[in-house]
Amino acid sequence: MTDLFFYGTLCHLPLLETVLGRAVQVEPAILPDHEVRWSADGPWPVIRPAAGQVATGLRLAGAGAEDMARLDYYEGGFGYRTQPLTVAGRPALVWLPPEGAAVAGPWHLADWVRDWGAIATATAGDVMALMGQRPPAEVVRRYPLMLVRGASRVRAAAAAPTTLRHAARPGDVVIDRMEQPHARFFAIESYDLSHRRFDGGMSPRINREVFVSGDAVTVLPYDPVRDRVLLIEQFRAGPMGRGDPQPWLLEAIAGRVDPDETPEQAARREAVEEAGLHLGALEPVAGYYPTPGAKSEYLYSYVALCDLPDDCAGVFGVAGEAEDIRGHLIGFDRLMELVASGEVANAPLLVTALWLQRERARLRGAA
Repeated sequence: MTDLFFYGTLCHLPLLETVLGRAVQVEPAILPDHEVRWSADGPWPVIRPAAGQVATGLRLAGAGAEDMARLDYYEGGFGYRTQPLTVAGRPALVWLPPEGAAVAGPWHLADWVRDWGAIATATAGDVMALMGQRPPAEVVRRYPLMLVRGASRVRAAAAAPTTLRHAARPGDVVIDRMEQPHARFFAIESYDLSHRRFDGGMSPRINREVFVSGDAVTVLPYDPVRDRVLLIEQFRAGPMGRGDPQPWLLEAIAGRVDPDETPEQAARREAVEEAGLHLGALEPVAGYYPTPGAKSEYLYSYVALCDLPDDCAGVFGVAGEAEDIRGHLIGFDRLMELVASGEVANAPLLVTALWLQRERARLRGAA
């Protein structure tokens, strides 16, 4: 049995218990002649020697072999290593960062919990589910993408209406096995599960595969004075893979929601990147699963009120992401012609165009 000292994110008990897979009893502790600072590489801390400083944290007494194996998996991919140090007069193992790890400003647990605690805890559940399937170094390479999924999990946990559909309770979905056969920018997860049936019983064990991606936004810029919109056009691999001879699509501006931003902030960022636009007021259209039979993706769609002069269309995109995006400035009537003809052939723009058709008079009247 081993005593451990935690000084950073693992001082957040929900995260520590997720990593260990059990409830824990801890006590406050300090490590003299050390300081804790933000890592320059991501939203986590780095500890380093500092004469006269004190690192505050928690001591966990009597960690067993399973605890150590789980902690080594969670921390190991980051290159952290354990070292015995004297904490409050007693020996304890401390996870130390790689030599020369770059640091930023002073670390404060409360700041991290406010901005990252829920997201990191949700992500830790995904990390620990891969123990025994994927090596720690491979998990760490995808950790920024896993944070995107973790932030999506936090948003998904918000209460949603269940006035007509089944209101799920604990035990209504039982997962017997999860495997992740593919993980790069996106991931594929395979589940053996059973779920509650409408007759009250449980289904037989079934297999379902999920294409995992984080939450995303779409936003259609609309000028209510000139009564026109800005569409973007770009090559899409999905239609190409289907065999569509016309894989360039007309769309609303779109992109994923990064873990350190809200959907609204993501919409504004993507508008700058994809169209050079600074948006005005955002009108929520809908939040929805575009392909719930197989994809975890959830979309937040908006119409953005903005000024769209004649010269605002162009070619944009982030070069480092191989984006090549052309803007089209068209009137509302032309938009609806494209919807009716089928040239607009993606769900977010269809949903948004029909919403705009319904709300157009109100938006124009207010302008």
